[in-house]
This record gives sequence, C-alpha cells and structure tokens, in this order.
Amino acid sequence: QVQLGESGGGLVQAGGSLRLSCAASGRTFSSYNVGWFRQAPGKEREFVAAITWNGNIYYADSVKGRFTISRDNAKNTVYLQMNSLKPEDTAVYYCAAGSSRVTIPSSYTYWGQGTQVTVSS
Repeated sequence: QVQLGESGGGLVQAGGSLRLSCAASGRTFSSYNVGWFRQAPGKEREFVAAITWNGNIYYADSVKGRFTISRDNAKNTVYLQMNSLKPEDTAVYYCAAGSSRVTIPSSYTYWGQGTQVTVSS
C-alpha cells in the first residue's frame, strides 16, 4: 500500500517556475514507477512525465525541455521541476504510482489528491 501527497502548487506568472513534490509512504516506493499527470477544467487527465523504478524518464511533448522529473528514494519523494511555465500549463497536477504503462492514467494503482498550478499571462 502506498499513499501519495502532492505539494508545491500555486500561482505564478508566465515564464516563472514551480517545483512540485510527491511524497510517498511505504517502504517499497523505490520499486514503483511514478508519473505526473494534469487535468484542466473540462479536459481529460493527461500525461506529463514519468520516472521508472530504474530511472528511465518520459515526457509529454508539450513539456519536454521545460519540465524535469526526478526522484529521491531516500526521501520517498518524486519531484517535478517546471520552468518557463505557460498559461496552458494551468491545471490540477497529480502524481501516481504503480504502473507498467507509464503514460496511461488508468494503469496506475495509487494517486495523490492533486495540487493546483495556475499560470497567469
């Protein structure tokens, strides 16, 4: 069993940066693939980035070059550094764990409650 909690969201101007954190409980967190997803009002939840248990990293094309995912297994935490933010990045951001198909939301077992990111123009 894994419990996830996101933090670090907020309001930022376009071009600014935020770092989201996903803190997990559970001794086996290091063995899980972890993903970040986002959902804007009226839209489906979409893949943002993922990091596998062995360090492979994947990004959505829309964030490649601007966002960086990393993990610190000693702290049971996965981070999403978001730079050069755009108004279209505005959404609730969720972290998820426990998937074998890292870009597919329905394949994840555990989800956090989400954190709001708002980018003003």
